[in-house]
Amino acid sequence: MNTVTTHSPQSARLGHGLTVADAMEPCDYQIADDSTVDQANDVLRGGDIEYLLVRGHDGRCEGLVTRAGLRPFLTRSWDTERTAISATSHQRGPFAWPTMGLALAALAMRIKHLAVWPVVDEDGYILGVLTADRATGLLADTPV
Repeated sequence: MNTVTTHSPQSARLGHGLTVADAMEPCDYQIADDSTVDQANDVLRGGDIEYLLVRGHDGRCEGLVTRAGLRPFLTRSWDTERTAISATSHQRGPFAWPTMGLALAALAMRIKHLAVWPVVDEDGYILGVLTADRATGLLADTPV
C-alpha cells in the first residue's frame, strides 16, 4: 500500500506549524459596544492599558478600540458623554482565529499595520489577542 503525504507550502515555511493559539494572550479588558467614549477612556486610564476589546450585545467581538482612536472624541468634551464606542472608528473584523498559521497572521498584521489583533472562535466570541511583538518573537525563536 502506498501512502502519499502532502504538505501545504505554508506549513513548510517559517514557524513550523505554530498557530495563533500558540501565541495568543488573554485580554482582561473588554467593553460593550454601547458604552460611551467617557467610559472607555476611564477604563483605559484606570487600567493603564492601550486598548480594549469591544463586545456586541450578543457577546461577540465587535473590534478593538485604542487610546489613539478615542483622541478625536476626547478633544470635544460634549461628545464623550453620549457617543457610543460603536459610533467611533475602531479596528473591526475580520479577526484572527486560533488555528490560523502564526506566520500568516504575522504577515497579515504587518500588512494591516496592527499591533494587536483580536482572536475569536468560529462563532465570533473573544478568545484573546495576538500582539505583533509576541508573534514576531515566537517566529524568530523558531529554528528554520
